[in-house]
Amino acid sequence: MKIARFSHQDTIRFGILDGTELVVLAGDPLFAGFDTTGERVSLADVALLAPVIPRSKVVCVGRNYHDHAAELGNEVPKQPLLFFKPNTSVIGPGDTIVRPPQSQDTQWEGELAVVIGKIAKNVSAADAHDYVFGYTIANDVTARDLQKPDGQWARAKGFDTFCPLGPAIETDFDYSQGEVITRLNGEVKQQAPFADMIFDIPFLIEYITAAFTLLPGDVILTGTPAGVGAFQAGDVIEVEIPGLGILRNTARDALIA
Repeated sequence: MKIARFSHQDTIRFGILDGTELVVLAGDPLFAGFDTTGERVSLADVALLAPVIPRSKVVCVGRNYHDHAAELGNEVPKQPLLFFKPNTSVIGPGDTIVRPPQSQDTQWEGELAVVIGKIAKNVSAADAHDYVFGYTIANDVTARDLQKPDGQWARAKGFDTFCPLGPAIETDFDYSQGEVITRLNGEVKQQAPFADMIFDIPFLIEYITAAFTLLPGDVILTGTPAGVGAFQAGDVIEVEIPGLGILRNTARDALIA
């Protein structure tokens, strides 16, 4: 099922997508399950929000596709290359990505995102899927011109609005045959199957949880394929994963007082 987080009549709620309607849930399904209120609301009457706001962290995997490592002139990592995005970087479908004045080369990176459903520590790859609540779409927005000179990636990856997520969480998604497609103003820039990942999702969950605990609502961004590039104010960036939907955001420059 697809779970959305939405705003309706000045209240933020969760619902199950059912055609053009949302079946309203009694609470956050990560913690309250899937009990419903009996209400239905039309999608046309709500504003979709990021389907999850991580209470703890967004864990990202760098250079997880051979072709992306090559296009940036980097070696393929021998083990997952991890970094974090702050939860303040998260925005939802339709929200605006803000290009910061510190960067002249702000780029898209379309990715599959994994939403963790329960406390996970020292999880084996064999058991990894038991800890997954569902899957959604992400754009790992990056200030490329700050990434290398900074030496570490916290600033380049962590600006406000640099982690669009959505439009919904699919709890039953077979990514083994899936792919990610990124478009800039309607033109395809990235398209690659998830089978091209260097480290697959079960391995990533095992590797990450061997280092630190994942909490319900934490999100793992699984890496981006080749085709990244810069966008400008007014551009529309779409990341599509068939079966999950389309995450669409428009960019603008920061307002400087």
